Amino acid sequence: MSSLTSLPALPLKLPNIRACVFDAYGTLFDVSSAAEQSQDVLGEKWRPLADMWRNKQLQYAWLRSLNGQHADFWEVTGNALDFTLESFQLEDPQLRERLMGLYLRLHAYPEVDTALSALKASGIQTAILSNGSSAMLASAVNNAGIAHLLDAVLSVDDVGVFKPHPSVYQLAVDRFGVRPEEICFVSSNGWDAYSAKAFGFRVVWCNRLSQAAERIPATPDGEITSLAELVAIVGAK
Repeated sequence: MSSLTSLPALPLKLPNIRACVFDAYGTLFDVSSAAEQSQDVLGEKWRPLADMWRNKQLQYAWLRSLNGQHADFWEVTGNALDFTLESFQLEDPQLRERLMGLYLRLHAYPEVDTALSALKASGIQTAILSNGSSAMLASAVNNAGIAHLLDAVLSVDDVGVFKPHPSVYQLAVDRFGVRPEEICFVSSNGWDAYSAKAFGFRVVWCNRLSQAAERIPATPDGEITSLAELVAIVGAK
């Protein structure tokens, strides 16, 4: 049974979609892959370390948005890693440098290239909309070899506040010159998917980890477990 029992059944099609906009971290790129590639040092700690690092990264981003102290996402990511390494009693400068370097080269999920290619072939524009800094996103996109499959890579650098602030979602509307409901936003982060729906996007939640439904306003249009399922939904041929 789906973890999202309250979510409406996904329609066979989301009509009139002119652009698909993707979150980056956790949606296109596997945020745990940096720690996973360091198992020779971390051993069995790699998974809980990856989870704490990600959770603290998000917490620091939200807190900075609330208190008006924005910082580059690279700085936020480093702060979150420092907290995590100290928590695991792994305060090793070489390990820190290694993990931060790997974060610039996170693995893309295996279906990303095929899904983006199909969307482009169908005439739908594609973009990333992310909390990541422009430099971080450029590194991840180039490492994954998907730059040619994206019409835009949009960073919160341009507005100085992190998602889920509405001004971040507005970046996609302004870039493509379309109405919010003509954009299909895709995220694996439940908080992001729900917030994007509240903004006015059509939203597909790529619920890779079978997470429970969020208890915040607005509900995504549907739920999938892999980006491979998206192509038929938005009308790709």
